[in-house]
Amino acid sequence: QVQLVESGGGLVQPGGSLRLSCAASGSIFSINAMGWYRQAPGKQRELVASITSGGETNYADSVKGRATISRDNAKNTVYLQMNSLKPEDTAVYLCNAFIVPHILYVRNYWGKGTLVTVSS
Repeated sequence: QVQLVESGGGLVQPGGSLRLSCAASGSIFSINAMGWYRQAPGKQRELVASITSGGETNYADSVKGRATISRDNAKNTVYLQMNSLKPEDTAVYLCNAFIVPHILYVRNYWGKGTLVTVSS
């Protein structure tokens, strides 16, 4: 019953900004890590950014300096602030998380994705 729901995607002009949100809901004991992936048509899914429970972040070279990942533990939500967007950033952005729905096990979850289109 645990699910991830992304929001914040849409159409933006080159050089613009967006803030993506991913909220985890359901039976959640704890969240070990959360991250954002993206997949463009004809390309492999790639990691954009991730953040651990300890606050350590990791970014893809393609977005380093333009993206900031953060999380609100009280809301079980992770954010991705994207600035200076480029047409090559166009993709479906998917939320990913390692969640402990029960103390006995850990499971990796995926959201359905939110589309980001960078175009004039």
